[in-house]
Amino acid sequence: MQPSAETDPGTSNADLKRIFRDARRDPDLAVLEGLHALKHALRFGAEVLHTAVVAPEELRALAATYAPDVLERILAGAQTVPVEVFGSLAPQAPTTGVIAIARRPSIDPDALLADARPAPIVLLEGPRDLGNIGACVRVAAAADVAGVLTTGIHDPWDPAALRGSAGLHFALPVARLGDDALERVSSAAAGRGERRPLVALDPDGGEPLGAGWLPERAILAFGTERQGLSRELLDRADVLVRLPMREGVSSLNLATSVAALLYAWRCAR
Repeated sequence: MQPSAETDPGTSNADLKRIFRDARRDPDLAVLEGLHALKHALRFGAEVLHTAVVAPEELRALAATYAPDVLERILAGAQTVPVEVFGSLAPQAPTTGVIAIARRPSIDPDALLADARPAPIVLLEGPRDLGNIGACVRVAAAADVAGVLTTGIHDPWDPAALRGSAGLHFALPVARLGDDALERVSSAAAGRGERRPLVALDPDGGEPLGAGWLPERAILAFGTERQGLSRELLDRADVLVRLPMREGVSSLNLATSVAALLYAWRCAR
């Protein structure tokens, strides 16, 4: 049985504001803004700690349409708050009238890199836009890849990234690598000693992506739209690929590039 919400109906509005404010900076917690983020988190086993709603009956009707499988868990323990209190729990109040806090799962990046399944890992090098990170996680979850790793300053579990993924961070491992990211990626090995091929998306120097030839267990590396991948990562890559595009079109959105490459891999399966 999946865990359900645990909000104490007696929590004061002032305490609830503090709880949600502090949760946005807590590396052990995830803030889920809106019905779709909460439903996906619950579907994939999230432990929900607090839920605040504005109009429970309206939310019930909405969830009956879009999330009937987790409807009762969405409302279990939820605290009804005034509109002005709800509006203070996020920079932009979710229009679906629900916001929640869940415990983040514990992710071991080394265990992910050692996963022996044939599915690839998505590596985002220094992504700058939190919404784009979330969109990439959403695509990766839909394609059923092994996980998503990021480098750089941004927390991939930031509430804005969770909003972009519609809560699908809980559907697969998502973690940030530290300063030794390239070393860990380059030396990644499964228990039977096989390296993960490092496949870098390089629109300037890569070979056109062909159907069916992405290697198993690949680490698929993507850079930013403006700067692309670092020279250091490109030099370490086993394969450089590019997405065939119409002449004159210089680049694709990061999440679009991730989607194109992942579905080329998925269709080849």
